[in-house]
Amino acid sequence: MTDLHESSTGEVDAPRRSRLPAAIRAMRPKQWTKNVLVLTAPLASGQLFQLDVLWRVACAFVAFCLVSATVYLINDARDVEEDRLHPKKRFRPIAAGELKVPAALTLAAITGVLGFALGYLVSIPLGVVLTVYLAVQIIYSVFLKHLPVIDLAIVASGFLLRAMAGGLAADIALSQWFLLVAAFGSLFMVAGKRYSEMVALGAEAGTRRSLERYSSSYLRFAWTIAGAMVLMAYSLWAFENGHKGPWDVPWTTISIAPFTLALFQYALEVDRGEAGEPEDVVLSDRVLQCLGLIWLVLVAVAVFIK
Repeated sequence: MTDLHESSTGEVDAPRRSRLPAAIRAMRPKQWTKNVLVLTAPLASGQLFQLDVLWRVACAFVAFCLVSATVYLINDARDVEEDRLHPKKRFRPIAAGELKVPAALTLAAITGVLGFALGYLVSIPLGVVLTVYLAVQIIYSVFLKHLPVIDLAIVASGFLLRAMAGGLAADIALSQWFLLVAAFGSLFMVAGKRYSEMVALGAEAGTRRSLERYSSSYLRFAWTIAGAMVLMAYSLWAFENGHKGPWDVPWTTISIAPFTLALFQYALEVDRGEAGEPEDVVLSDRVLQCLGLIWLVLVAVAVFIK
């Protein structure tokens, strides 16, 4: 991927030349980290490392990478003029003229066919989730992306569908707590993303028309409420499952602490205006990574060690 640097005037300089072909970069492989969400339901259920489950979840991950690449290619082809006004997005291959729009749409068709073929081969419910994801994203891109609130809900649904996909692919029941955490966690990230964009670029930058109809106070309200709801839902799940795990230690209850701190750390990045790309925060924030690792160990002990 490319590295972006700010000049002394605050403008983003041209990125370093990447060795990856423009077609690969246009599929945004860096953003495929979002698809790790397909692991969450099998992880929470303690079935992730069963061979059949692991295979199905791995296929769900690949299928979502392919279909999400289709979405990115279509969106970038449609938004090429707006992206050229954005300090970072203007360096994307389509906006920069490295990949022509017809070639991008052809590539989108190929990745879409491969993703759906794999998804329906693994599981009919997984294929349906992929179909819903693509349909919603296309409708959003064509008709709804400039509508405030609807914009938040639809982008958040992409994260939620990823979280559901792993459980559906492996035929794992999705609990009410899992769905609540996934739904409000998704909304928290998306509202934070929009707030960061507003802080970093301003509502009048012309990069996203829906920003013109938001206010910073409204977006702060949205991601604060979503953060409170995800913390409450996770805590209720943790207390309900606090009896699980070895040595009579309430591992899931203890996991509330790193979960809360990780939420606060991410909120700090949002408040600074540096969470416009959630995957960048996850990949670069060492404190967030350490808290995530501690949380993962605690939950893994609770669900995998009997």
